[in-house]
This record gives sequence, structure tokens and C-alpha cells, in this order.
Amino acid sequence: MKTVTVYLVRHGKTWFNTFNRMQGWSDSPLTEDGIADAKRAGQVLRNITFTHAYSSDTMRAQNTAKTILEANLNSAVPLTVTPFFREQFYGYYEGQDSAESWYAVGAPHGAPSLKAIIDQYGVDASKDFMHDADPFGAAEDAITYWTRLQKGFKLLRADNQNGDNVLLVTHGTTIRSIVDKFGKTDGFKVTDSPKNGSISRIALTDEGIKVLSFNQLKLEPGLLK
Repeated sequence: MKTVTVYLVRHGKTWFNTFNRMQGWSDSPLTEDGIADAKRAGQVLRNITFTHAYSSDTMRAQNTAKTILEANLNSAVPLTVTPFFREQFYGYYEGQDSAESWYAVGAPHGAPSLKAIIDQYGVDASKDFMHDADPFGAAEDAITYWTRLQKGFKLLRADNQNGDNVLLVTHGTTIRSIVDKFGKTDGFKVTDSPKNGSISRIALTDEGIKVLSFNQLKLEPGLLK
């Protein structure tokens, strides 16, 4: 059975993260803390041999990925940039205050925060609620979002062989969505968003996707080779 291990890293902290702004397809630079997040992840992953490296096409993800690859002792692979693993598109709410946005999206459903929406309805429902609340109808709903991500998984499967390790730098809601969809039955909970620069791991197999870990700032000793 073919198994490809994907190391999912959330990009380093940005200015929009600092200001608690909605940041999906919109982009803001890494802060000094964000650069430090990327360097920390690079040190944690420096001994992993990657066969391929990918990032979202946002600059925050690309710059994080380049920093990680610069620290790697074993891999000299080019970075493949793809829109398939870009963050969820928040439409009208891009750049707006996060708490105010999620209140507007969730309050009509009795869930006045993102945490409340996820607890009561799930991560995919937060996408559908935002799409419905967007006066322009531009925000991605769950079907649109997952159609895009499945193209990304197809790319990873096509590029890699059994036993390969892959670096993928992407976004908080994207990692959260993946872990929620494929890791719930194994007890993984996504009440909290993954930290900037944190590492989660999934296995792509012939049977589907299995979540191996979520939101770690370091790896178990057995995974450092």
C-alpha cells in the first residue's frame, strides 16, 4: 500500500494575525515573531528528508517554507507553489475584525463566535454560514473549498512515491479543516487553531487520509530521522 507522509506547517505569525484580522486570500507580511516561528519549525524539521516541498501561493506561506528549507540538512528540493492549499476565502469578511466577523456569521445560528460554531455545528458549517452571510456570496462554502483541496491531494499523490516525506506549508483553517474531517474518528479535536509554525502530520494512503498528529511545536524523538 502506498503511503506518503505529509508534514503540514502553519505559516509564521503575520501582521493580520497580530491585529486579529480575517486573513484568507488576503495576505500580510510575517512579523519578527513570524520569522522566528518559521526558523523554529526549520530547526525541528532539519533532519527530515523531504522528497518534495509545497506551499500555498500566499507570500506568508512561501516565505515560511523557504525558511524551513534553508535549514534542512538533507533536502535540496525546489518549492512548488500551489493555490490548491491556499487558505479559505472569506469573501466580504477579508481583512475585517475576526471576532466581529464571526459574531455576524454565527449569531443568527445561536453561535456568536467561531469556537461556538465549531462546537455546535462543525468546521464545515462555519464555511457554509460565512458564504450565506456574505452579501456578495463570494466566501467559499464547504463544497467549493473541498473541491479545491482535493485537487491539491491529487497533486501530492501523483508527485510522490511510497515512503516519501513531503513538506506542505499552509494555513490555520486549512490544517484545522483537514484534521477535523479526517481525524475526528481517531480523537483529534480542533477546538483551538494550530499555532503559527506548528507541525501536524497526515498520511496519504490508497484508502484515504489518516491524521497522525496535530499542532505540535516539536516532534517525537523517533520522527527526527
